Amino acid sequence: STSLGLQGALGVMAESWCTIESDPGVFTELIDRFGVRGVQVEELVSLDDAEFGRHRPIYGLVFLFKYRKEEDPRPSIDVMTEEPGLFFANQVIPNACATQAILAVLLNTPEIELGATLTEFKSFSGDFAPDLKGLAISNSEEMRTAHNSFARAEPFVMEESKVATEKDEVYHFIAYVPFNGKVYELDGLKQGPIPLGAVGEGEDWLGVARPAIQERIRRYEGTEIRFNLMAIIRNRTETLTDKLRVREAELQAVEVAQGGGEAMEVTGGFELASGADGLAAQHVAVSQAILDLKGEIQEEAHKFENWKVENIRRKHNYIPFVVTLFKLLAQHGHLRPMIEKANTTRAEQQASRDKAAAAK
Repeated sequence: STSLGLQGALGVMAESWCTIESDPGVFTELIDRFGVRGVQVEELVSLDDAEFGRHRPIYGLVFLFKYRKEEDPRPSIDVMTEEPGLFFANQVIPNACATQAILAVLLNTPEIELGATLTEFKSFSGDFAPDLKGLAISNSEEMRTAHNSFARAEPFVMEESKVATEKDEVYHFIAYVPFNGKVYELDGLKQGPIPLGAVGEGEDWLGVARPAIQERIRRYEGTEIRFNLMAIIRNRTETLTDKLRVREAELQAVEVAQGGGEAMEVTGGFELASGADGLAAQHVAVSQAILDLKGEIQEEAHKFENWKVENIRRKHNYIPFVVTLFKLLAQHGHLRPMIEKANTTRAEQQASRDKAAAAK
């Protein structure tokens, strides 16, 4: 009876977590609702160095793929004894997997300012086993509320929840994070974290994670093309602003040198050009770099504004508006002519396609 009681409790929890869209704007606002500051999510279009370079510093990766049950020969570790500081939670609620993968990155990155909610949660659940950590996530009112704030408005209430079958498309999220000199794949459906390799001094952890992601994609080649790779990164406006300050200091140093003043010391190994012509060319180059950075900062502001608008649209229920529109069109005698015109147009298009097919 205890097992049945637990299954019932899990069923109630599962129904209380909605599915949310895999989108960088959604995930960025979700992280913000957790109380985390200075972090955003960006979609990666490739696994090459240039794409990684555009988004540094990268705290962790979240990979979305179509789930299928398969054997994984890679050994996982006992996180409680082998890496007790690593936050790893088993997934107990299907709809929470996106949030759980994001938490796996946030809670394992010391540089991130977690805020009160996640700091308290990490402290509270720190000594829990992975299954209890999963239950703690599922029972967190703050996390569930933040997650469910991105529920799409449902125009119709279904009496029963449909149980997924093998034919249904089920998507799953896993995380890749550097921790304590190693890189781990964190999949809540596995018993424990999967170590992917050590990161040597001066090495890039993404170089260790990349082959594992490439191998996962390779296994699906020919049968599945829908993948989604997100990077959880430092807020780009903050990163770009830091770069802008450095460039502005460089420009000031160039202008002082052009005026015959004493050479200023600039961090980052910046060296002044020699001669008037060299300084003039350097002034042009640094000034252009400053303009480029200001342009990128402006683009970030526009992107966040677009994300905000899109997230509002996602949550809005348009059905009452559409129903009212149809009612008004019918009341004014416009609906039937519009339907007849649409049917005529469709018939003409079909006749044109049939004629083209017969001519081949």
